Amino acid sequence: MNMMKAQKDPKTGKWLVQYRYTDWQGKRHKSTKRGFSSKKDAEDWLCGFLLKAQADLNMKFSDFLQIYYEDMELRLREYTMKIKRNIIDSKILPYFGEKKMADITPADIRRWQSILMKQDYAQTYLKTIHNQLAAVFHYAEKYYNLSDNPCAKAGSIGKSRSENVDFWTIQEFTCFLEAIPGSGQSYMIFLLLYWTGMRIGEILALTGSDVDLERHTISVTKSYQRLGKRDIITPPKTKKSYREIKIPEFLTQKLEQYLGYKARGDAQERLFTISRYALQNDMLEGIKKSGVKRIRIHD
Repeated sequence: MNMMKAQKDPKTGKWLVQYRYTDWQGKRHKSTKRGFSSKKDAEDWLCGFLLKAQADLNMKFSDFLQIYYEDMELRLREYTMKIKRNIIDSKILPYFGEKKMADITPADIRRWQSILMKQDYAQTYLKTIHNQLAAVFHYAEKYYNLSDNPCAKAGSIGKSRSENVDFWTIQEFTCFLEAIPGSGQSYMIFLLLYWTGMRIGEILALTGSDVDLERHTISVTKSYQRLGKRDIITPPKTKKSYREIKIPEFLTQKLEQYLGYKARGDAQERLFTISRYALQNDMLEGIKKSGVKRIRIHD
């Protein structure tokens, strides 16, 4: 590494820094970074950049996180990456962001765990949050020679599965259906959720071409997500999620009626355009009117 001092840019009056460095792959580079308000800002930026470029684990957790994100974005689905970022940025980064990767100890992890455990989080959510931090340190250990993984020593928190799985009996489900309008998107979606076991994203991705009324089947080949203001169609969650579902006669008839209401057009158009938020509201309204116990859409 050949680090040069910051200097004033005669053209703008701001500070710049010119530097040479060798990255973690052994390649040499020369570059300039401009636009700093002070000499200290320029030198602080350069110090952090060089640590990150050389994969030096004396860098801050927040800087290493950017390396981790850049790699993961090439390997994970967009929706999965969004969930990962949301959890890490909100539950992990505020606590560890300014700490150096190499300085984070099992005791630090345990203190962070204690803070989480005092919150009113489900045991499964605690496990999910902890797994995201563990994934970052496992990545550092595997690819950047972190010698001592603090997460491995601290141990985990939470539980992988909920102790109680809620569901509706057929009597409860029938009571719920009677409390919601019988010709809309929500009604048809609740029927499909209950009788096929499909995930909500799989149902929202269905098109006319996925339904074979003569063979009484539904083909699951994709999933729908809403990211920001964009509709995203992705492959199903796993390879085993690709499947053909046989449906009973009464459900075929309900689907045929629904397709009739829609005046079936382009076979590639999505059958359901309702938002998850609106669907959740319809479910809560049906629960309130019917008096059945409250469960999640996934349940």
